[in-house]
Parts: sequence; structure tokens; C-alpha cells
Amino acid sequence: MEHKDMLGLMDQIFDNVTNTHVNGQKEYAMDEDNVFANFERIAEQTGFDKEMILWVYLMKHIDGIASYLRGNKSQREDVSGRLTDAIVYLCILWAMIDKGGEDGRNNKDN
Repeated sequence: MEHKDMLGLMDQIFDNVTNTHVNGQKEYAMDEDNVFANFERIAEQTGFDKEMILWVYLMKHIDGIASYLRGNKSQREDVSGRLTDAIVYLCILWAMIDKGGEDGRNNKDN
């Protein structure tokens, strides 16, 4: 693949990632103003922090991707959907880390 083709593919991927995030915000967060709402609700219910809740959701998709790479091509969700969801979760985790969390953590300095 040529570099220019990769850049075009990345544009398509990130358009898809943005659309997936927008739709997920409506479906899961149920709060237009709080990107972390879903993770915070589950965190409160379980006693884990929101970052760990996100990590569990992300790892579900990573497991599916690993299964695909091991040859399990017939899955309930297409691997591109799992890849997209993983990128969305990583972007949200980035935002959580960048924001520093509710407890004042900010890992950019660590």
C-alpha cells in the first residue's frame, strides 16, 4: 500500500470512528454533555473507576480481534466493527487521561 492510500484509508477510518462515537453517545451515554456518563454510571454500580470500566469494554473487542487473527472469521460482529469500537474506546480513554479524571489524576506528567 502506498502512503497516500494509507492516508486516504485513515480518513475513512476516522470518519467511521466519529460516526460510531456520535451514535454511541446517544445510545449509551444518554447525555449529550457528558461523554463519560455511561462509564460513570457503571463505575458507581460496581465500585470500579470509569477508566477500568472502559478498559473492560475495550478488552471485549480486543479479544474478538485476537480471535479473528487466530482464524475465527465468522463472528457475531465484523472485525472492522470491533476495530472501530476499539479506536473509539481508546479515544475516550485518551480524553479521560487528558482530563485528569475526577480525582485530579493527570498521567501526562508521569
